[in-house]
Amino acid sequence: AKSVENIKLKVEALSAAAFETAANETGAVMIDTRAPQIFAAGFVPNSINIGIKGDFAPWVGTLITDIEQSILFIADEESINDVITRLSRVGYDNIIGYLKGGIETWIKAGKEIDKIESISAETFAKTYKEANGNILVKDVRREAEYAAEHVNEAECVTLAYMSKNMDAFSKTEPNYIHCGSGYRSMIAASILKSRGYDNL
Repeated sequence: AKSVENIKLKVEALSAAAFETAANETGAVMIDTRAPQIFAAGFVPNSINIGIKGDFAPWVGTLITDIEQSILFIADEESINDVITRLSRVGYDNIIGYLKGGIETWIKAGKEIDKIESISAETFAKTYKEANGNILVKDVRREAEYAAEHVNEAECVTLAYMSKNMDAFSKTEPNYIHCGSGYRSMIAASILKSRGYDNL
């Protein structure tokens, strides 16, 4: 069996400049493993949020179908080894490195950050009522969850199949995205942001 410890030794702690260069030159997927609401407040542009405190490995496996895909990641200091271990366990060994010092390093280096607006259920309800339900609501939960209960006029765009259904989202009208807890909807929003959808 392959030793996870040996893999850890190969994973580089990268400065902001080195992280940015690696992202630009390798085509690596950047995974930000922080909690969804913390991620939303400021993240490396084009990074995808898959929180380590959730169904991390299953979602990585679902959304990154190429096991050889090169990966860069952002994590809180105490989560770094956990991220490497969980990625390795499911076969993702092409981990180029992680952002040393986390997002604070990126900000201190004067690099651009992106944000995603997150609103409360109450704010959404007010907006929904004022628009008479005439807004774009995307529910990224599983079809069974949607069938059990959903917002009137919401369309089910299951996160697992989202890449095949990008045309369900508008590039001009605001997209309101939700799930059960905020975990999956932030993954969805970060994927949309990385593909040029700014109206979230």
